[in-house]
Amino acid sequence: METIPTEFKNKVVVITGGGGILCSAIAISMAQLGARVAILDLKLEAAEQVANQIKKNGGEAMGIAANVLELDSLKKAHEQVQQSLGPCDILINGAGGNHPKGTTTKTHFEEKDLKVGESLKTFFDLDPEGIQFVFNLNFIGTLLPTQVFAKDMVGRQGCSVINISSMNAFRPLTKIPAYSGAKAAVSNFTQWLAVHFAKEGIRVNALAPGFFLTDQNRSLLTNVDGSLTERGQTILDHTPMGRFGEPEDLLSTLHWLCGEGSGFITGVVVPIDGGFSAFSGV
Repeated sequence: METIPTEFKNKVVVITGGGGILCSAIAISMAQLGARVAILDLKLEAAEQVANQIKKNGGEAMGIAANVLELDSLKKAHEQVQQSLGPCDILINGAGGNHPKGTTTKTHFEEKDLKVGESLKTFFDLDPEGIQFVFNLNFIGTLLPTQVFAKDMVGRQGCSVINISSMNAFRPLTKIPAYSGAKAAVSNFTQWLAVHFAKEGIRVNALAPGFFLTDQNRSLLTNVDGSLTERGQTILDHTPMGRFGEPEDLLSTLHWLCGEGSGFITGVVVPIDGGFSAFSGV
């Protein structure tokens, strides 16, 4: 009979973006290991749906509406977590995403593109507000929750922060300069914060997922009938394992980085990408 590890039992885990596909799987897995989980999401309904699923399975969880770009919203969420679950032991910064205004239409620029008009968005047409939104959501949306919840970790043992970076941070993808740059900032911040907190024993690491089908990218990678788009096929052609990631593919690495077995590991960004980062394309 399989023995469930007890190192996370009664640990308070706070997850931003917890209503999404990947982070909801993370929340459920941590609750299955005995953690008390706070699911923060911009949409209260999405957060509560995950929390209710955990509670139906015998776990302890709560859903909270929170905007990772608003300090007052995060402070209010922190008060709710403190009152209901206790101080935060593990913070998982899962909120993030892209925006169409920070995305080009084509992978490569050609001079003739300047004559096409508004139907084609080139590098020269990128909206500064859209790019700023992407940077804020991914970087500021990681920094602010850490300011609010990591303060609970000071002076306590076994606490850590897990950020969500991306393979875009290692090798920027075509068409999405804002998202690639923002995730590179998250990786850099992970290293900076790991050094900054090291004397207090607060570890800071990050996951760098490769290509996982989510609500945000599904229409870009697959057609309505489930077949691959051209971009989706290109991605799989450059992923040696030949498939998209599943949410469950993140869990073992997450548990390792949060747990006692990685007690001397901080400041790392771990690719979970099916070999994408190792393949030169030839």
